Amino acid sequence: MTEAYATVVFLFVLFTLLGSSIWIGLALMGVAWVGLELFTTRPAGDAMITTIWTSSSSWTLTALPLFIWMGEILYRTRLSQDMFRGLAPWMRWLPGGLLHTNIAGCTIFAAVSGSSAATLTTVGKMSIPELRKRGYPEYMIIGTLAGAATLGLMIPPSLTLIVYGVSINESIIKLFMAGIIPGLVLASLFMSYIAVWHFVKPDQRPPPEPPMSFGTMLAESRFLIPVLMLVFAVIGSMYFGWASATEAAAVGVLGSLTLALFQGSLSFNTFLESLMGATRTSAMIALILMGAAFLSLSMGFTGLPRALAAWIDQMNLSPIVLIAALTVFYIILGMFLDGISSVVLTMAIVEPMIRQAGIDVIWFGIFIVVVVEMAQVTPPIGFNLFVLQGMTKHEISYISKVALPMVGLMLLMVVILVAFPELATWLPDKISASQVR
Repeated sequence: MTEAYATVVFLFVLFTLLGSSIWIGLALMGVAWVGLELFTTRPAGDAMITTIWTSSSSWTLTALPLFIWMGEILYRTRLSQDMFRGLAPWMRWLPGGLLHTNIAGCTIFAAVSGSSAATLTTVGKMSIPELRKRGYPEYMIIGTLAGAATLGLMIPPSLTLIVYGVSINESIIKLFMAGIIPGLVLASLFMSYIAVWHFVKPDQRPPPEPPMSFGTMLAESRFLIPVLMLVFAVIGSMYFGWASATEAAAVGVLGSLTLALFQGSLSFNTFLESLMGATRTSAMIALILMGAAFLSLSMGFTGLPRALAAWIDQMNLSPIVLIAALTVFYIILGMFLDGISSVVLTMAIVEPMIRQAGIDVIWFGIFIVVVVEMAQVTPPIGFNLFVLQGMTKHEISYISKVALPMVGLMLLMVVILVAFPELATWLPDKISASQVR
C-alpha cells in the first residue's frame, strides 16, 4: 500500500512540474526531493549535494561533451556536400537510385556525430535540394530522411547509449559495439523499403542518371576518404582496444578540427559557434543526468524499484511479454519526451525489472534505443519532425504521415532483435576484458 501511495505521489509531482514547463532536470530533482522528504528520514539537501557531485564527476561522462563537440564541428564543414558527391556514383545503380544517399549518408554521419538532429540537418541540407532537382517524389525524400536520421541514436558514438551506460553503470565501449550491427541492419531495412518502392511504383521513378565511367566513380569517391578515416579512428580505436571511449572522443575532436581546417571551413567564428553549441547541449544533458541520479537515490530509499521488481516477478511474465509491454510504454512516453529524457526518467524503475527478468542489459540498451528512435518521428513532440518542418516548409501532419513506414520498420527491428538477440550481443562478447575500460 505504501508503494502504491508513493507511486501516485511521484507521478503527480512529476506531471505537475513537467506541465508547468520546468526543465526536465529540475523536475526530476523536485520529484526526488519530495520523495525523500515524505517517505524517508534522510536529509534531502545532503543527499542531493552528494549524489549530484558523484554522478557528475564520472570520468566516463567526459566522452559526452567531446562527442557532441565533434558533431558540432562537422556540422559546420562541407561534409554533407562531400558525402553526397562521394556516395552518389555508387548509389545510382541500386533500385531506388539516389534516394539511398539519404540512408548511406545518415549512416556514415551517425558514426561521427552521435546525434539524430545533427545527422538529419547535415545530410538533409544537401540531399533534399539535390533529390528534388532530380525529380524524386517528395514523400520518399522526406520519409526516408526522417527514418534514416534516427540512426544517429544507435550507431556509435551514440549520445543516448552514453547516457544509458552511465545510468546503469555499464561499459560504454560494449554498448557502442552492440549498436553497430543492429544499426547496419536497420539501415538495410530502410534501403530495402526504397528498393520495394522502386519496383512497386515504377511510374514515380525519375529519369535515370547519365552513365558514369568506373574511373570517374573512383575519382568521386575520394571525397569520402576523410570521413571514413575519421570513422575508423573513432570506432576502430575503441574496438581494437587502442583507446577508451573518452580517448576516442578526443581523437574524434582532433580529427574533425583537422578535417574542417583542410576543407577551409575552420575559422574563429565557426570554432566558437561549435564550442558554444556543444556547451549548451552538454549542459542540458548534464542537468538531466543530475536529476536522474538524485531521483534514482530517492526511489532506492523508498524501496519502490525493489517492490516493483518483486511485483513483476510474482506476475511470472515471460521476457517476451515484458519487452512487448515496455515497447508500448516507451512509444507512448516518446510522444511527449525526447530519447535521452525517456531513458534517464525511467531507468531507476526499469533497470531492476529487466535484471529480475534475466534480460541482458547490453541488449536492452539497443532495444531501448530502437524504441526511442520512433519518438524522434512520432507526433506531437517528435523532434526530427520539427527539424524537417523548418527545412522543407511542410506541415507536421504531412511529415508524420510520410515517416510512418519508417516507424513500422523500426517496430520490425524490435521483432528482429527479440528473435535474434545475438545481433546486439555478439560483437561486445568478442571484446576481451582487457579491451574494455
